[in-house]
Amino acid sequence: MSMFRIRRIFDDTLPRDRQAIAQVQEILKAQFVDAPVGEYEDIPAKLRDPLGYHFKTILFVAEQKYSVRGFALLLHAPDLSFCYLDYIGSVPGRTSQGIGGSLYGRLREEALLIGDMGIFFECPSDDPAICHDASLLRQSASRLKFYENYGARPIVGTAYETPISPTDDSPPVLVFDGLGLMESPPLGPTKKIVRAILERKYADRCPEGYIDAVVRSFKDNPVRIRPPRYVKLEAPAPAPGSSPSILLTVNERHDIHHVHERGYVESPARVRTILESLNPTGLFERVDVKHYPERNILAVHDAGMVRYFKAVTSNLKPGKSIYPYVFPIRNQARPPKDLPVRAGYYCLDTFTPLNANAYLAAKGAVDCALTAADAVLDGQRLAYALVRPPGHHAERKSFGGFCYFNSAAVAAHYLTAHGRIAVLDIDYHHGNGTQDIFYGRDDVLTVSIHGHPSFAYPYFSGFTDEVGDGRGRGCNLNLPLKEDVDGEVYAKALHKALDRVRKFAPSVLIVGLGLDTAKGDPTGTWKLAPRDFEANGRAIGSLGLPVLVVQEGGYRIRTLGTNARHFFQGLRAGAYGLAAKRSVSNGGGAKR
Repeated sequence: MSMFRIRRIFDDTLPRDRQAIAQVQEILKAQFVDAPVGEYEDIPAKLRDPLGYHFKTILFVAEQKYSVRGFALLLHAPDLSFCYLDYIGSVPGRTSQGIGGSLYGRLREEALLIGDMGIFFECPSDDPAICHDASLLRQSASRLKFYENYGARPIVGTAYETPISPTDDSPPVLVFDGLGLMESPPLGPTKKIVRAILERKYADRCPEGYIDAVVRSFKDNPVRIRPPRYVKLEAPAPAPGSSPSILLTVNERHDIHHVHERGYVESPARVRTILESLNPTGLFERVDVKHYPERNILAVHDAGMVRYFKAVTSNLKPGKSIYPYVFPIRNQARPPKDLPVRAGYYCLDTFTPLNANAYLAAKGAVDCALTAADAVLDGQRLAYALVRPPGHHAERKSFGGFCYFNSAAVAAHYLTAHGRIAVLDIDYHHGNGTQDIFYGRDDVLTVSIHGHPSFAYPYFSGFTDEVGDGRGRGCNLNLPLKEDVDGEVYAKALHKALDRVRKFAPSVLIVGLGLDTAKGDPTGTWKLAPRDFEANGRAIGSLGLPVLVVQEGGYRIRTLGTNARHFFQGLRAGAYGLAAKRSVSNGGGAKR
């Protein structure tokens, strides 16, 4: 059987997603010939503006080598906590290859994740007294048998099947899938849901009094569901509670760069600790890292620095480190000739050593970020490059702060071929490297929340009056904060940062994730707790943008994994609209 993948499409910002939506529109036109033109032409607008169409539109596609083989449109009503399956279909003239079942299974996961009471949808009736078309009757029986395998069955004992007009000889039945959590829905919420479906979907077609009559016909509590007709009665299995929704790349050989000196906090234990906390969540899909040419690094870093870094590390013996100790004025005509002495020509500080594997580890981190960037271009909504060494202190012509190559900046430049990019740095220390690389550009917005340079590394940058230069003026925002910062203070700064990102309207958001903002971090002074990391992640995810997270700092091993887990749980909740869950008994009235 040919392999395919199922992914959610949030909007038409990226070219890959526009292409997929266009293919969905063609399938919908071919497979559902009676569908109004607006049903397929309005898909991009519905994804971008859910409030304007009374539902939040959720689109899933089944793809095979970038070709859409099937799709499903799910309508979510947050005010009433239910989902309505609008369309599910595949390319005409081909066998399903399990596409329909995989799509419907994914919809059930989504409905459960967002806290809905179940999925409602219409299906042509398999009752000869209602459906008078023999061929349609056979198709209806096949469809209802398919859904019955998932525990979804028609609601009976109501007037929902009443024809809207005298010419309607095949009115649909209303089917309910309780996701394995309930077999029959309660009467009160169901009546509100039925009214919402009819008013939001068919108000312009229903004769006067029709909707009220149908809603009044629901009298059983709980609502009566037809007994199984095609499948042996068994308790339906609940949909899974989670599914992988964050792509993960890990710098596998990060530990070859291990500085054993006492007090050197940028250690391999950082990655191990984070992985140990993230793996049990089931939220991540780890993929192999691809290797990319060095030209991607040279696009943001000075060729002389790159050549030097590669040359000096290749000549060092294992276990031997060079620490910069002479910092000459950078005169291009007379750089120090001795390679160890020249370290200070390119380095910012005295605590970023060069060793035999530094280049290989830094190049591996860049490859991780670019692999994740390609996944985002390929339609992945959330991606995480778990790397070390970090990168945001590496400027165009210099390295420092444990950083050698600026992985986030390399990924940002790489992605600019497909639109404007925003880089949000939430490390405790100012992202001086990212600022330096993009300071004169207007296609990349750089925003950094950090400790004020009066007391926090790197001390010489990160001031509020650094706003960009030339074409880049206005495209750099620094939000330096005081030494004593808690979650509430940080949330206010993050709100300003996200508001600026929103106004810039990038195609992709890159987040430099520093976990050194946590309480007790040896390199910081702030007091963020796990709940703060979760709230910050949710706020970032709620922007509704594709997000690529690149790991930067964070050095308190005891809490590092916990804080990372909370951040990504919040990010995913915000991105997938999982933040607000309502009890089905408290749903509000339908809104037009």
